[in-house]
Amino acid sequence: MKLYGIANCNTVKKARSWLEQHGVEYQFHDFKKHGLEAELAQAWLQQMGWEKLINRSGLTWRGLPDQQKQTIQDNSAALRLMLEKPSVIKRPLLEQDGKLLHAGFDEAIYRKFFNL
Repeated sequence: MKLYGIANCNTVKKARSWLEQHGVEYQFHDFKKHGLEAELAQAWLQQMGWEKLINRSGLTWRGLPDQQKQTIQDNSAALRLMLEKPSVIKRPLLEQDGKLLHAGFDEAIYRKFFNL
């Protein structure tokens, strides 16, 4: 199990705390410290699509110029943005064996994934 995000993100902190409280072992990958590989981001986009992976309510997105926002209309444009500004990715991302399970944190969904 892998959890991707940014260590100081409150939603990531909630997810990590929940996983630890429920004894779920996971590896944490911090985008700020470890970066993001294009191949991994591309795989996520193929599984979930840019509309679900780009956090359009977050500070990073809101800070983009409107002209740049308008260019994000498909997975390839989203990939370029995700690699340039990984903090625009909805966090956290929960992945198991290469399969993206969920973007964001929702306790009810996590309970379902882990049969709790």
